[in-house]
Amino acid sequence: MAPATHDALPVLDRSGDTPLHAQVAALLRGYIRGNKLAAGAALPSEAALCERFGVARSVVRQALAALAAEGLIHRESGRPATVAAPQEHRRLVQRSTGLYEQFAQSGVALQTRVLTFARAEPPAEVAEFFGTGRLLMLERLRHVAEAPLAYVRTWLPADAVPGLRAEDLADASLHGVLTRRFGLRPGAGRNQIRAVAADAALAGLLDTPTGTPLLMLQGRGMDQHGQPLEWFTTWHRAEQLVFDVDVSVGHESVQPRLQTAPPAASAASEAAGNDPLARAQALVSELSAELARLRGQR
Repeated sequence: MAPATHDALPVLDRSGDTPLHAQVAALLRGYIRGNKLAAGAALPSEAALCERFGVARSVVRQALAALAAEGLIHRESGRPATVAAPQEHRRLVQRSTGLYEQFAQSGVALQTRVLTFARAEPPAEVAEFFGTGRLLMLERLRHVAEAPLAYVRTWLPADAVPGLRAEDLADASLHGVLTRRFGLRPGAGRNQIRAVAADAALAGLLDTPTGTPLLMLQGRGMDQHGQPLEWFTTWHRAEQLVFDVDVSVGHESVQPRLQTAPPAASAASEAAGNDPLARAQALVSELSAELARLRGQR
C-alpha cells in the first residue's frame, strides 16, 4: 500500500510551549481519527515526515512512539508505520460496577472529563424515581488514549452527596468516590440497551458523523440500603465497544426489550422462551439488526 500523503496537515507552532514531538503526534492522531487514514494504511517514512514538518528524526520518532503506545499505529523496523485497526473494548452491562472500574480491571486507562456538574431540573421520570427534584446533573466525556469513547449523563440526589465537587470526579470512578466519601455503594438496579443515531450534539462530543449508530445504555440504581442512588444514560461509540452479557442457568438477568425491533428479531426473542442462552443470543441479534437499520438510514 502506498504511503498516505499529508498535504492538508497544518504547520507546527514553533513559538509556543508545546514540544514539537507532541505537536506532530497530535496532528497525525487527528488525521488518523478523522478517517482520512484507514486501518492498514502506511504513514510516510520517517524521512518524509521530517521533511514535511521540518523537524529532526528524533522528533518524529518520539511522535511515532507516542502513537504506537496509544495503539493507533504499528511500527516495524525498516518499514513505514501503519495505522492500527480500532481497538475493541468490552463492557459487562448487567453489572453494577461502572465503566471506569471495569476498564481498570482489564488494565485499560479510562480518562474522564467533567463537562457539567450542577443542580438542574430533571425529567419527570427521573424525579419520580428519586422521589424529589433536588438533584444534581453530572455530564462526563470518557476517553481511551485521548479518543472519545462515551458520553455519560448521570443524576444524583443532592442531599446524599453534600460537598461533592466536579474536580473530585475528573479521571475518577463515580462509584469509588461515592463509596469512599459518602459510604454509598451501588446495589440492585436495571439497565436497558438501545441502538440510537447520533444527533448533532452527540456527534460533536464523540467526534463521529451525525447519524452514526451509537449504543445507548440507560440505567437506574439503588444503594446498599435500597435507596435511589443514580440514574444514568451513556452513549457509546458502537465501533469501539462490545457489550458482554454473562448468562447462567440459575440467574437470568437479561430481558430483550429493544423498541421498534424488526419483526424477525422480535419473533426470535419470543421463540427463545425461557432459555437464558437463547434469550441472550436473541438480544445480540436484535442489537445487530437495529444497528444495520440505522446504518441504512445514513
